[in-house]
Amino acid sequence: MKNHSILLVDDDPAIREGTGQYLEEIGYAIKLAESGEKAIEMLKVEPCDLVITDLVMEKIDGIQVLKTAKEMHPETMGIVLTGFGDMTTAIEALRLGIDDYLLKPCSPEELELRVSRCFERLELNRKIKSYEKILPLCCVCKSIRDDTGREPGTGTWMELEEYVWRRAGLAPSSTYCPACARKMDSEV
Repeated sequence: MKNHSILLVDDDPAIREGTGQYLEEIGYAIKLAESGEKAIEMLKVEPCDLVITDLVMEKIDGIQVLKTAKEMHPETMGIVLTGFGDMTTAIEALRLGIDDYLLKPCSPEELELRVSRCFERLELNRKIKSYEKILPLCCVCKSIRDDTGREPGTGTWMELEEYVWRRAGLAPSSTYCPACARKMDSEV
């Protein structure tokens, strides 16, 4: 799990360098940004799996950094790490889809735990997305289950031709592929 990338955004060089070094030592690929503007520039060039950002920064604050990161790359996880937090700010951040919220100073163990939890959720989300792309196909009759708009696993089973007609709007026609045509010719 430690092959994930983290963008650490903080205008305080001591926190940015110290936290970045710690996360790097425990195995994460770290990029550092000294401002919200720099973070957004970096995200335009290359996405990352997790953004950890200070809340209060000049021009572009941490909330805006995370909103922009999620707009550009919806899968990106986000943690606010701040020394100026209160309950209202924490609730606002979580309502905006921020994945976690930590107050400075936090222990390295707490940071590591929260980062690890974010990556666990990221991996679970990726698994769910990959499962959503699976099209259930009966291995005997080749019928397809259409779960569109339903709880996965509860859809209607239908013939391949009906599925293609309903989902793609294409009218299938029956014919033979070259291999089957040769096989039919040899059997006659």
